[in-house]
Amino acid sequence: MHNTEPNSLIQRWLNGLEVMGNRLPNPVLMFIYFCLAIIAISVVSEYFNIAAKHPVTADIITAKSLLSSDGIKWMVGNAVSNFIQFAPVGSVLVAILGIAVAEDSGLLGHALQRVAANAPPRVLSSVVVFAGVMSSIGFDSGYVVLIPLAALIFKAAGRSPLAGIAAAFAGVSGGYSANLLLGPVDAILSGISTEAVALVAPDRLVLTSANYYFTLISTVFITIAGAWVNEKIVEPRLAKPTASHDDNQELNKNSAELKTALRRVGIFSIAFVGFLLYLVLPANGLMRNPDPSGLAALPLLNGIVVFIALYATISGIIFGYSTGKYQRHHDWIAGMEKGIGTLSGYLVLMFFAAQFVNYFNWTGLGAISAINGANWLAGLGLSKISLLVGFILISASINLLIGSASAKWALMAPIFIPMLYLLGVDPESAQMAYRIGDSSTNIITPLMPYFGVVVAFAQRHDNTAGMGTLIALMLPYSMVFLIGWSLLLSVWLAVGLPLGPG
Repeated sequence: MHNTEPNSLIQRWLNGLEVMGNRLPNPVLMFIYFCLAIIAISVVSEYFNIAAKHPVTADIITAKSLLSSDGIKWMVGNAVSNFIQFAPVGSVLVAILGIAVAEDSGLLGHALQRVAANAPPRVLSSVVVFAGVMSSIGFDSGYVVLIPLAALIFKAAGRSPLAGIAAAFAGVSGGYSANLLLGPVDAILSGISTEAVALVAPDRLVLTSANYYFTLISTVFITIAGAWVNEKIVEPRLAKPTASHDDNQELNKNSAELKTALRRVGIFSIAFVGFLLYLVLPANGLMRNPDPSGLAALPLLNGIVVFIALYATISGIIFGYSTGKYQRHHDWIAGMEKGIGTLSGYLVLMFFAAQFVNYFNWTGLGAISAINGANWLAGLGLSKISLLVGFILISASINLLIGSASAKWALMAPIFIPMLYLLGVDPESAQMAYRIGDSSTNIITPLMPYFGVVVAFAQRHDNTAGMGTLIALMLPYSMVFLIGWSLLLSVWLAVGLPLGPG
């Protein structure tokens, strides 16, 4: 993986971090250990009556033992549903059905080669990071679609595919709190914030666009910062790829047949975009949000992974038949089966990850930790900006333990928003601070639901890559994002600029 040229002090430190991280057990075994640890901690916590008082409702939240009668029944009775209902499982399976056909047909390889050939090397990192930021408009699709594509783009350009994975992962994670467009994440978080602030201010409304001005500027920041880290810190550590030949090598010639196939895919792409617009733009559109106050395309965005899979499948079929790669329907179905087959390790990992996340929630340990952190923060007597910076750090720390952004905000918002509101911090600022902390450390926590699949993508290009490899790659992005983004928010609020319209 490593470049053999002399490294700077920082690069040597990151190499050492990678070595230590790779000494960690297999991710599956780690999640088994985490589950056992939560079980043990829950028993001790219940025995010592560990509890926390909800600061708004005054309810007492007590720790529950997973080895009690109720706990054992819950673990056994919910093991399957914990896995089946774990959000990353279904979306990855559906997306891969389509992406597998597009890849197996040769479409992805040729399209990416053209992108790499036409993009100047000095802007390739920026293009990939920016694409990752914008991918948040499709919920989690960036994790399962863009990241493996970025590896191929970098490889086609003669650069390390791991650098492509790192740049895309940084953009996708940062993209959850930065975008040029309002998306489903804005709608979800603002809805939770409105419910939370209603505990102390029933008429207070947090708009979907509450953070839009700041997330707009954040897109520029994440793109520039992510590209800089990729070029100056991450990529110099990585060895360039060796030449390889794959099943699509025979299509690498610039033939008339290939041009025809790509042209047909291009025509279909335009038609598909027109179809999506037809579903959303008319007032009575089939996929238009009936609520005029909400995001018009929300129903379509809720199902964006399905549309991605549909587009990729049909595009791959068109390309495959046009080039002769596919002769009958059995060929592209085999491509689907091949793609799903690559996810076996991921599914094993997700089973145990799902159990851990749900164990942490059921025992009450997550809520108790959040309440204690909130009480500590409120007792410091800090200014608004200082409180928000502290909240960013709390959010970043809690994010190391709980992955899902929406689930975590649903847990934290009812605790932090009323408390900070009473301290003079508006819910829009608290929400933005949460988003910064959440996004900045998403890329370095093994408990983030998609962390395992990103490790799997890395192992496709470096079979020695492990959890430590990915953490070492992503830590520089995480630190730059956390520090730079916090400073940006502090300056923004100090100047008195609004975070969003209304």
